[in-house]
Amino acid sequence: METEYLIMFFVVVVVLFYFILLIKMVSRVEKKKAEIRGHVEGLANNTLEMSPEEFIAMRKASLGGRGRPSYALTHNFAGVYILYNKTKNMYYVGQGKEVLNRVNAHFTGKGNGDVYADYKYGDAFTIKMIALSKSGFSSLNELERNTIMTYDSYATGYNKTRGNRS
Repeated sequence: METEYLIMFFVVVVVLFYFILLIKMVSRVEKKKAEIRGHVEGLANNTLEMSPEEFIAMRKASLGGRGRPSYALTHNFAGVYILYNKTKNMYYVGQGKEVLNRVNAHFTGKGNGDVYADYKYGDAFTIKMIALSKSGFSSLNELERNTIMTYDSYATGYNKTRGNRS
């Protein structure tokens, strides 16, 4: 009988030890996620926010007159973009090696169909863009995944995945 109690006591102690270890690990993961969210929000808050109309005008702008390349052809960059539907309080996060081209695609019917439909039917949007080169992240996939996580755009937004892996 005493042996059974000792075995039960040992099992309870081991289970308790693993439970405490699990709580510490979850706490570390949540702390790391909070740090990443803060970093991404800081990046996004330090970028220019514009409407689709302002974006399209900027993208079409010429640098020096007739026959000169447009702004988009000379200032495109790798990074992520955050499309925010102010009417529905929903986000879409995407990435591109040429972000200006990718953002333009969403507002001309060649990107995410749900975003375009909402834009076409009058929802108000804002656009923010984050350059990979100044983000502190090592890849577009990593920056996109963390931005999707920060804005919860997979669970409550337009994103259909949590972002690319690899």
